[in-house]
Amino acid sequence: MDATKTHETHDLVHNKPLISCRFDPSGRYVFAGAQDYRVWRWELSTKKKTELAAVDSWVRGITFSKDGKTLITGGYDGRLLWWPVDAEQPQPTRTIEAHHGWIRAVAVSPDGALLASVGNDMVVRLWNMQDGKLVREMQGHTSHIYNVAFHPDGTQLATGDLMCNVIHWDVASGEQKRTWQAKSLVKFDKTFVANIGGVRSMAFNNDGTRLAVSGITNVTNAFAGVGNPSVVVFDWKTGEQEIEHLSKGKLRGVAWGVSLHSTGITIAASGGGGGGFMLFWKAGEKDEFHNMKLKDTARDLDVSSDGTLIATAHHDGHVRVHLMDEKKT
Repeated sequence: MDATKTHETHDLVHNKPLISCRFDPSGRYVFAGAQDYRVWRWELSTKKKTELAAVDSWVRGITFSKDGKTLITGGYDGRLLWWPVDAEQPQPTRTIEAHHGWIRAVAVSPDGALLASVGNDMVVRLWNMQDGKLVREMQGHTSHIYNVAFHPDGTQLATGDLMCNVIHWDVASGEQKRTWQAKSLVKFDKTFVANIGGVRSMAFNNDGTRLAVSGITNVTNAFAGVGNPSVVVFDWKTGEQEIEHLSKGKLRGVAWGVSLHSTGITIAASGGGGGGFMLFWKAGEKDEFHNMKLKDTARDLDVSSDGTLIATAHHDGHVRVHLMDEKKT
């Protein structure tokens, strides 16, 4: 697999800006949350587009049950919705009033038993996937929680907030184990009297030895969001920062999505004043070894379960799917 040969294979078109995207576990579909208060499903083989109309919210949180048959969405209205993945006309099978304010991220545990949700009310909540009942609440963040990820062993959970504090939780007890900060990804702008930054994306590698968080650094203007995309990678065992991946061209924007790929490279998509880019780094290296210009600013990124396809959601209303492989001629 050659990252430098990554090329676009599908252009999935919508007419409103998109803010999130996820492949379903089978790789048959791509789902995207849009600013028209809908989630949209595309079948990759046919490009058929289907509306999930009952969302009625901006949706940033998208995840799936372990068996891949159920989609769970979380939106700015604080609701969690369960959906059948492949229904001809999907309708929610369960609705939960889960948070006060925006749900910013959701994740399902590796064993498929639990759903984690986080958002603007600064509470981490765990739900039973089978019946939707609340299992427990975990409190410790003091600012909006932007992201959540289960450790691959299923017994641990990581969450990250606006101030780039990362909290390590014990899933069984709800106990807060550790906390640390990705300091370069948040800044207080004295001119606009505002904090800018946050853990915009979060991902473990396959064996759980590393945790990546992404966002914006070197901010010079909080109002306009002027800064550079960054990915900070931590050693999970020690909590120490291993590397901060930056753009050698000092691209302007935010790293909205990140993946620690099974090949050992880090992949991120950026969007902002400098347009859209996909960046690829080798482990332990500050500068990317490859980047590719995207057709519009990117607002999310996801990698298919088999590791070959990369989806990016864009402000211009397109989901662009790329193959990370040799280009066929």
